[in-house]
Amino acid sequence: EVQLQASGGGLVQPGGSLRLSCAASGFTFSSYALAWVRQAPGKGPEYVSAINTGGGSTRYADSVKGRFTISRDNAKNMVYLQMDSLKPEDTAVYYCERTRGGGSRWYILSEREYGYRGQGTQVTVSS
Repeated sequence: EVQLQASGGGLVQPGGSLRLSCAASGFTFSSYALAWVRQAPGKGPEYVSAINTGGGSTRYADSVKGRFTISRDNAKNMVYLQMDSLKPEDTAVYYCERTRGGGSRWYILSEREYGYRGQGTQVTVSS
């Protein structure tokens, strides 16, 4: 069973930083691209970042480009999201996902390419 569990969220002031972690199990981690997706109350999901299988290529939504950094550790089956210069509009529940299967286009930040959403972690940016 594919499991993806995010952690590391919390309450932070505008301009602050948080580092999210996601622990994966139930599949060959190094064979799949990973993505972070967030969902704010009353809004649809927004894919904010993705990383390819080897970790050498990444993609970011315009809303977080230059502020967020995605990384992965294939030895530990972990993916991370470093979030800097946080804004109130970053407030959401954050989840990690993996590509759906062979032929997925990892570089497209879309629910058509990613799935298997697991437990999320709440990030609240407020003074």
